[in-house]
Amino acid sequence: MTEPSGETAPEAPEDVEPTEDVREGAGTAPAGATEDGPGATAGEPDAAEEAGETSEKPDGDAGASDAPGLSEAQAELAAQRELRARIEARKAEKGGPVAAGAKLSGTAADLLAAVRAVEGGAAKGSAFYETAAPVPEPSAPERPPTAPPGPPAPERPTAPAPATTAAVREVLARGGAPETLAGPVAAALGEGAAAILLDDPWQLLAVAGVRPEQADGFARALLGPDCGPGDPRRTVALTVWLLEQAALRGHTALETAAVCTGLAAHSVPDPGEAVDTAVSEGAVHLFREEREEAPEEEPDEEVGEKADTSDESGEEPPALLGLDRYALAEESLAEGLARLVRTATADVWEGSELERAAGAHGLVLHTGGEAARAEPVALAAAARGRGLRALVAVHSDGGRRALGAAGTEAVTVAALLAGAAGPGRDEDGAFALDLLVVLDAPQLDVETAATLVESLPDGCRLVLSGDPEVLGAPGAGRVFADALAAKVCPRIASRVPDPGPLGELVSGIGVGELNQVEAPGKEIVIVPVRDAGEAVHRTVQLVADSVPRAIGVPPERTQVVTVGHGGSAGTRALNAALKQRLNPGPGRFGGYDPGDRVAYAPVPGRTVTGTVLSADAEGLRLRCGDEELLVPKERVESALRHGWALTAHQAAGTRWPAVVAVLPGDAAGGLSRPWVYTAFGRAERHLSVVHGVDQALPRAVAEGVAPERTTRLRPLLEGLLAAPGE
Repeated sequence: MTEPSGETAPEAPEDVEPTEDVREGAGTAPAGATEDGPGATAGEPDAAEEAGETSEKPDGDAGASDAPGLSEAQAELAAQRELRARIEARKAEKGGPVAAGAKLSGTAADLLAAVRAVEGGAAKGSAFYETAAPVPEPSAPERPPTAPPGPPAPERPTAPAPATTAAVREVLARGGAPETLAGPVAAALGEGAAAILLDDPWQLLAVAGVRPEQADGFARALLGPDCGPGDPRRTVALTVWLLEQAALRGHTALETAAVCTGLAAHSVPDPGEAVDTAVSEGAVHLFREEREEAPEEEPDEEVGEKADTSDESGEEPPALLGLDRYALAEESLAEGLARLVRTATADVWEGSELERAAGAHGLVLHTGGEAARAEPVALAAAARGRGLRALVAVHSDGGRRALGAAGTEAVTVAALLAGAAGPGRDEDGAFALDLLVVLDAPQLDVETAATLVESLPDGCRLVLSGDPEVLGAPGAGRVFADALAAKVCPRIASRVPDPGPLGELVSGIGVGELNQVEAPGKEIVIVPVRDAGEAVHRTVQLVADSVPRAIGVPPERTQVVTVGHGGSAGTRALNAALKQRLNPGPGRFGGYDPGDRVAYAPVPGRTVTGTVLSADAEGLRLRCGDEELLVPKERVESALRHGWALTAHQAAGTRWPAVVAVLPGDAAGGLSRPWVYTAFGRAERHLSVVHGVDQALPRAVAEGVAPERTTRLRPLLEGLLAAPGE
């Protein structure tokens, strides 16, 4: 195979697992590694970073704007908050108390009690949710109760009161902390933030990007000799912080032993006692999953397989610690999926294997590569032909446009939940749907999935479709993988192969084989490099000259995918070089110029790519596909990056005509099969691999399994949907 400029490139493509860091100049780390703020440790993937977020300078009133309209992200978050309140009320009316929190205590139990208080009229719902300050309602006529409501009215985020911020600033100054943290601290801790910090300085860890070492120094300055490593306030805050960091790596819970190890690494003298204190105070929750013993007679092969994968020694599963937000999300999701399974009316649908399964079951899982996406889309079209209300939802606008004509009727999951697209809702807040098909299901984090499933009415059918080999969701959870592993519903595997040399290459990677592939049309080109500097130079040359000349794909339709944001050939270095070549300018709008390609993360876990159009007093205006978006000026620094180069997590769910995968030598230790599969699979017509990792790629493809995520969804699903006798 030859490089578009005509140079011979004999080696097979090699690639790397994404690493994410927050600070400029940070080095590349192992698979999924990150530096999340000052002093971060390597080896922990940062999902917020993968989504394009950064915690370098937390913005306390991020998203707040004086603009008359709200951004899509604000509408989405507000819609989810209001929807959760509606759904809980609907569950209570139909089935009594919510069982999802029956095993919880402390904060989680208080939350459920609060919801029931709202249902009984003892309290207002706004008292238990993060809402803006009360605003007098306009004197408009009341909507008739029988009319389906429109999208929930978004709530405008409010900045902390000036007095609160000023008081926090004074406390920070006394403790030697940067006064720039005043806004984020006030937003995180609320009206009494100053008093909270004086009483418990380690609450500074509630601000993204603050490290334990920094919180310890702040506490020593405020408390003096009364401050010690075993202080209960410190140990509780550290326990919560460890679980929050784990959530950035995709975990919804951690084994108690892992938390104790983390506490010991931060000099906590008695980690076990620290965990007990955090549990007793309700800061975290302890879960002991009970495993039912299989009957001795007539052992079921599938039951035995489940038991073996859970614990081959026969011992009880380890105790887990988790935060209530993820505990509630997983339990709500499990109950919602079980509800769909139980309320769907079995019907006989003629057609493909997928159609027959969807007709007979309320929940169906479909797996396959890019070409297989046509099957669930055809299912939705067939359902409409039967007179059913069917909808296809995808992860990104790029994924929607890739569906061609069928994409005109598809929506993104984010737009669906925000009420910006899709069907209306009934009086219970449920979508007017009979069938929902979700493509790119591996990109669903547990909170998004829970909100989506809660929004489906009884009897609605749900088909989750995706490629199980790609990188998982940037947020917490592994929804699609857990549902597949639970084996509680039909799983239909597509037999449609991805076509062409690229399809052959990616399919081989999926089964652990890095094959030499014939590419007569220069579909695959390997560009060997000696160091990171040469990797950056050759990448710019490929995007700006070689690919447009030899392949016919212009720079604006070529996407660079690399290991992480930091490092010698990360997104920062590559974007700086690509901007200088493709759109030079002074960056007069917060570092951006009109024409710059950008990656915007409206919410963690979702990246929108686009081009800068202009800037005004409200913020930056972007062109993203066929739509224009406003990035509030408060969020430009934290939620926006240049987008000529992306990480694989950011690129997941979207494909481009040409992709340049950059594999610098210093990232060889972070390679994994899912990253290689995801990065190489983003190319539709052409893939150039800037190769500097020698034999690390074939080893990664053969052996490089991505780190497992600790979650609770699989046993919850098995407990709710296991067949009688299992």
